[in-house]
Amino acid sequence: MNSRRTRKSHRTLWSWATGGAATGLLLSLALFAPARWGAWSMDQATGGRTLLMAPRGTLWSGSAQLMLQGGSGSRDASALPGRVSWNLRPKWNGVELQIWADCCIQTPLLLQAQPRWGGVHVQVQDGQSSWPAAVLAGLGTPWNTLQPQGSLSLSTQALEVDLVQGRLTLSGQAQILASAISSRLSTLQPMGSYRITVQGGASTTLQLDTLEGGLQLKGSGRWVDTRLHFEGTASAAPEHQEALSNLLNIIGRRDGARSIIQVG
Repeated sequence: MNSRRTRKSHRTLWSWATGGAATGLLLSLALFAPARWGAWSMDQATGGRTLLMAPRGTLWSGSAQLMLQGGSGSRDASALPGRVSWNLRPKWNGVELQIWADCCIQTPLLLQAQPRWGGVHVQVQDGQSSWPAAVLAGLGTPWNTLQPQGSLSLSTQALEVDLVQGRLTLSGQAQILASAISSRLSTLQPMGSYRITVQGGASTTLQLDTLEGGLQLKGSGRWVDTRLHFEGTASAAPEHQEALSNLLNIIGRRDGARSIIQVG
């Protein structure tokens, strides 16, 4: 009788020890998961278009060099100068992410993500950041041909994003100011400055306007699920038609003195 009780006691202690070890291992993996796990997740989620190179630290607090490319196997790639850093904190209803970058984000951007049935809800705290337009060349066509130069300033206002079962819904607003933009396809440098406004609502819309410059861009579009449908025009001020002719031939379908731009 005592022998059976002893064996049962040993099995119980062994079960507790095994369970404690497994729990400790899982907790350690969660707390000290390497930053490269996040880099791999970013690669998979963006189809190889956004890469976190040379990651350091952990999944929860780390840094990496941000690189954009045209997708898996693409020969086009461009990297931001310096590093991008992050802090990721679990919350009772999701996670909170802070991001800042040596080159572009001085005040950390704050994002809060909450799981939804079949998707995710992301709330973006109002903020501003500035990015070099040259980084877009890494995304492949048409940016690799245009090779843009200049600066991109991004600001958000009450921006919230829902991605549920392949459908993208936005509320609030995001605005990009593209300043002193130039291209290797034109001798006119800079060609102009532009404003892109994304407005959320029942139908998420995009508006493109020219603020100044010899290259005149104008257009509008909207998202259907996750696809953008955009129609716009590009034209040159009379005194800059020769300098911009080659660019107009490439960025859209030529229609007399202007080009018709269509996406989606």
